Amino acid sequence: MKHLRRVLAGLLVGATSLCHAQSVIVVDLSPSKIGTVVAPDFVGLSFEMQTVLPDTNGYHFFSPRNKALIAMFKTLGIKNLRVGGNTADRPTLPTPSKTDVDSLFAFAKAADLKVIYTLRLNQGSLPAATEMANYLTRHYAKELDCFAIGNEPNVFSKEYAPYLAEWKRYAAEITAPTNSPGIKFCGPSTSPGHESWAAQFANEFGSHGPLAFIAQHDYPGGDARKATNSLVARDKILSPAIDEHYEKFASRFVPAILSNGLPYRLEEANSFYDGGALDVSDTFASALWALDYQWWWVAHGASGINFHTGDKVAARDENKPCRYAVFWTSPQGYNVHPIGYALKMFSLAGAGTLLAAKVQNTNNLNVTIYAMASGRNQYWVTLINREHGSSARAVDVVLNSNFKKARAQVIFLTAPAGDIAAKTGILLGGAEIEDNATWKGKWTALSNASVDGQFALKFPPASAALVRITTR
Repeated sequence: MKHLRRVLAGLLVGATSLCHAQSVIVVDLSPSKIGTVVAPDFVGLSFEMQTVLPDTNGYHFFSPRNKALIAMFKTLGIKNLRVGGNTADRPTLPTPSKTDVDSLFAFAKAADLKVIYTLRLNQGSLPAATEMANYLTRHYAKELDCFAIGNEPNVFSKEYAPYLAEWKRYAAEITAPTNSPGIKFCGPSTSPGHESWAAQFANEFGSHGPLAFIAQHDYPGGDARKATNSLVARDKILSPAIDEHYEKFASRFVPAILSNGLPYRLEEANSFYDGGALDVSDTFASALWALDYQWWWVAHGASGINFHTGDKVAARDENKPCRYAVFWTSPQGYNVHPIGYALKMFSLAGAGTLLAAKVQNTNNLNVTIYAMASGRNQYWVTLINREHGSSARAVDVVLNSNFKKARAQVIFLTAPAGDIAAKTGILLGGAEIEDNATWKGKWTALSNASVDGQFALKFPPASAALVRITTR
């Protein structure tokens, strides 16, 4: 503790105020206090079902021949693919054929993915859904995560009871002994505001039913059409107040799920619904938001998040340019948007278990901190400085690992001049993720480690840092 006080005093004396006021945060890890498991397939993407259909030239987006897309999935660390969205239940569109799903699952195998597949419920055909479910189960059981029956059923079934009756009718037929009795489902996949259905679903089936997990959708920013002031909207998704929103949202369905021994996943999520908010969902603010969002839900027991994306997405009956996209198609492959960097940074730590961390934040900085262990010898600390604007404060961090023999490296996520409105020039480890899926980011050693396993680092406003601690 004497050494910790000396380090802390040195940081306080050395802090400057050339551009921003500097403040100190002390983080004390508790490696013996293990918490929530971070699932191996936590990082996921969600696409419209229409994306599974061939284009006018007969080309499949999800195809083992789409090497550029496979490479981008692997670079970003994507392990779970959900296909659904509004177009899964749009009666004016055809449902995918066996040829279409053959291409989809061949892509999934090449990219090493699990697939959540949505069967049409709105004006759907039970025989067709049963046939497809049986076909996929027979041919692609290894790549198949589960089936969702319908997308956001609260849109076309205003009451829970009739929806549940129809869902049970579909599930009973699909899992009949003559079909595929071992099939697993997820649901109810409702839109925000109807999360009570998720709680009812968990109470209805419990952990011994046909559910792989409870699925819920979330867009904490709300309606993109109301985000007319981009400055205010960016502030909203980086404010500590959004954490309070998460708490209230989760309280309406998570306790019921966990008490029934079920896992849950945000099967479709992003910042603002209706395609995302222009100059908000496509900016660096969304990267800091998404990084924190993933870790917040890990800490509250979620088994994964599928960020909805695509060149275009269905907003009600329209197809709109996707402002919250993780990447867009480009001539050289796929152009990664700011939010994609958040998924990449999260995936760098991989799977593991959360650690308890005592944080001393006496100046009430808008900073969030998460710690994780992966194996016996490696530990990760994610620090997100959500402070931004003219009054934002840089942070001096004293990290007490509680390991006498430890080495540490850090990698930073930054935008030009700390501008949360930036859409380009985002760097992870000093490098961009190129359209061809190459990334050459570098880790930097934290050389000011003490013999007691304490490290110090500085990171500026509107940035994030990932520290990797190795104990041997």
